[in-house]
Amino acid sequence: MRVGIIGSGHIGGTAARLFAEAGHEVALSHAGPPDALRDAVAKLGPNAHAATVEEAARFGDVVLLALPWRSRGALPARALDGKVVVDATNPYGADGKVEDLGDATSSEEVLKVIPRSRLVKAMNTLFAQDLASRGRKDLPLPERTVLLMAGDDEDAKQVVAELIRDIGYAAVDLGELREGGKLQQPGSPLYAKTLRASEVPAALGMEGGEGDEPQPGPR
Repeated sequence: MRVGIIGSGHIGGTAARLFAEAGHEVALSHAGPPDALRDAVAKLGPNAHAATVEEAARFGDVVLLALPWRSRGALPARALDGKVVVDATNPYGADGKVEDLGDATSSEEVLKVIPRSRLVKAMNTLFAQDLASRGRKDLPLPERTVLLMAGDDEDAKQVVAELIRDIGYAAVDLGELREGGKLQQPGSPLYAKTLRASEVPAALGMEGGEGDEPQPGPR
């Protein structure tokens, strides 16, 4: 599968390595020129190359958003029309605090910018170091660490679940984008937790925190 990645920070760079190692073709991009990613891409091997944001968006069968949530307005909307898009962003402002979205969810706000994409919320709840190290392709799915996902397009979620399995995790579907997305946001008892699928129901019964808290995923 071809994966475009927008954002080359801790999450984007980690995901690029995982996808490339799993045999997928990866186009890694960031806000600057592709040449600035030359060294980073060289470490990823022959399955990866650097690209502009527009090129990465057009390249990918799946496109991972690993840029700061506050930069969503710069996304190339037309290039993402009809694409399966994985939203790994979290709604932190430049001051590191969680934005007040009222009744909305962060992915719903992203979808306003790219309304014709097939958006799936996923890969936003683990720290980059956990994402890098906890995938275990040698384990059966029930014993793997989970990556949560939510979305309104069932076929898109199946594509994302396959990618999640390919990098050594188990996908847990939390439902539609609105309700499932809320369960992945800062403040949820599932946020910043490393869990197996069997532990997710119990975690949802725990009390979640608020305000300034650990910030996994691109911000």
